[in-house]
Amino acid sequence: MSETSVTTPVSGRDPHDGDASDWGEFAAEVADQVESFVLAVREIAAGQSPETAVSLLLLEVSQVLLAGARLGAVQDVVPVERFEPDTGGDADLDGIRSALAGLLDPVDEYVEVFDPYADSPEVVTTSLSDDIADVVLDLVHGLQHYKAGRTVEALWWWQFSYLSNWGSTASAALRALQSVIGHVRLDATIGRDEESVQEDRLLAQTAAEAVAPPVDYVPRR
Repeated sequence: MSETSVTTPVSGRDPHDGDASDWGEFAAEVADQVESFVLAVREIAAGQSPETAVSLLLLEVSQVLLAGARLGAVQDVVPVERFEPDTGGDADLDGIRSALAGLLDPVDEYVEVFDPYADSPEVVTTSLSDDIADVVLDLVHGLQHYKAGRTVEALWWWQFSYLSNWGSTASAALRALQSVIGHVRLDATIGRDEESVQEDRLLAQTAAEAVAPPVDYVPRR
């Protein structure tokens, strides 16, 4: 099954009965993408390759949003239990948040439009470090359910939180990351005389090296 396909529950069963057998393969695929994203963010935050942080985050956020799009495209996942089981507490991500803030300074803070379909769209200021850490928090919460054997509960949480929080948060972060790279590659030659263009091309080349992925980096399939 390709990652771009939309998985539906096994035929012959009510998809709202919460049976894990209906969702097992789909849940395993999403869990794999989620865990890969979480591990990648932790590695990036460790700061071993700060010069590639922006480009790698762009790739990883794009990848996990594919999983989110699949969650948004399938029918509602409805768990058996009326109340969510205890996951044992949320993960402490303050270290990741602060590490990303240091790596991404001075492009960490950015402006976005919150809910473009609201009657009065609101422009808000946020940060990549906060947003990415918040996405990780939501995903880890579902991963805790999955690793405890609560497959349907995990899918329900990932789907619900994608629609209510981490989907829009990750999408905004992706747009900001793409904008950073776009500015680095394009701004240097806009509206400049020849001498300034040459100087800015050199500056852009230097800056581009700070957002370029390693030559041997191969995105996950």
